[in-house]
Amino acid sequence: MNVFIEVENIKCGGCVNSIKSNLLKIDQVDDVEISIEENTIFVTGLVQKSAILSKLNELGYPEKGTNSVLKKAKSYVNCAIGKLNE
Repeated sequence: MNVFIEVENIKCGGCVNSIKSNLLKIDQVDDVEISIEENTIFVTGLVQKSAILSKLNELGYPEKGTNSVLKKAKSYVNCAIGKLNE
């Protein structure tokens, strides 16, 4: 099952790095493609959309239309972590 999600809070390469590295840790995720410009994520693999959404929410990158101040704050922290690991 491939999963396509429009998300909030993707700002830069640090965000992309953090999202990709965390999603690839989920069992049966084969590949992750992220568009900063479109705020979209495309996941290839035999994984449920709910598992992807759960991890994205945890990281501060919720599905489009479900953002909050707390999720924005989490995204800044994970963005910084992603920048450190580039």
